[in-house]
Amino acid sequence: MIYLDYQATTPLAPEARDAMLRWLDGPGGTGFGNPASPHRMGRQARAAVEIAREQVAALFPSGGRVVFTGGATEAINLAIRGSGADGTVSVSAIEHAAVLDTAHAVGKTHVLNVAQDGQCNTRQDLPNDTRLVCVMAVNNEIGTIQPTVEWHRKAKGANALFLCDAVQAYGRIEVTGADMIAISAHKFHGPKGIGALWVRDGLDLTEVQTGGGQEFGMRSGTLSPALIAGMGAAAKEAKERMERDAEHVEKLWHRSLDLFGDWDLNGSAEARWHGNLNIRRKGLDVNRLMSEVRDVMFSAGSACASGSGRPSHVLKAIGLSDKQAKSSIRLGFGRYTTMDEIEHAARSINAAAEAQGL
Repeated sequence: MIYLDYQATTPLAPEARDAMLRWLDGPGGTGFGNPASPHRMGRQARAAVEIAREQVAALFPSGGRVVFTGGATEAINLAIRGSGADGTVSVSAIEHAAVLDTAHAVGKTHVLNVAQDGQCNTRQDLPNDTRLVCVMAVNNEIGTIQPTVEWHRKAKGANALFLCDAVQAYGRIEVTGADMIAISAHKFHGPKGIGALWVRDGLDLTEVQTGGGQEFGMRSGTLSPALIAGMGAAAKEAKERMERDAEHVEKLWHRSLDLFGDWDLNGSAEARWHGNLNIRRKGLDVNRLMSEVRDVMFSAGSACASGSGRPSHVLKAIGLSDKQAKSSIRLGFGRYTTMDEIEHAARSINAAAEAQGL
């Protein structure tokens, strides 16, 4: 099988797996301690957590702290719900459902429009009572890179906080300019079930998940040294390989554009993470295509919204019709994707599309 769905999840890095193993010890081992326990095994587990915290923090701006969560969705909930209750939350029209649904759930929401290329520009006005602005770093469906530094400045000018969903950006491009940044380990070759919220120094959040007061009193719950160690190792590897990974992705991107030359590209070609290829073909039956190309793992949109039957809100926001949105596919590739895999996948997908008479 060929895996081309890197926006949904990424393969676990061997370095992350190795880092996790010690902390999965059963009876007779010493790695299963609770990091909140005061005895030796607990202190060892706590030390592993703090080493990983430093590894994860190394890819964030200085002047903040890393709060471990169960994933980016929890981190986003902590940021939106924990940063206040009064005022409007302004969100870009192409945010992930974790941001959109949470913003709608807490009260008043203002939607920021995006251009045809998927960029959300700062020439738009914010409501006078805006308390929080949410603009993601890299879109999960079309890969658009947003001007988050400019949005952070605009939010500050409006006396509002700025939350950046950096799930698709962390470990790939530099992430700067925010009050809070949410990430998920499994999007940069770490394990599933662990994420983090970076919180700017001086900013205190209300605890959303109450209990034992772990994680600076912001997020209660027993931490998993294994998952956190895996996340730390994945972050360390991403930092060391960032330039090399980007160069590899660029080669795959340019070859993919050649191989899918008869397809239309959704979103910007320039302001984009090039590990995301979202393309469409007029009249394409995507369900039939996916059924016939079973050896290639790709997507018709966000994995979180798969099966809904609704056209992508992201593709609709950039001006595509329902038919165009439903005739689009997303190919995601990265560190472990080979050129042979891209070429084999393109042959299979193009042949299946042509068999539909397209």
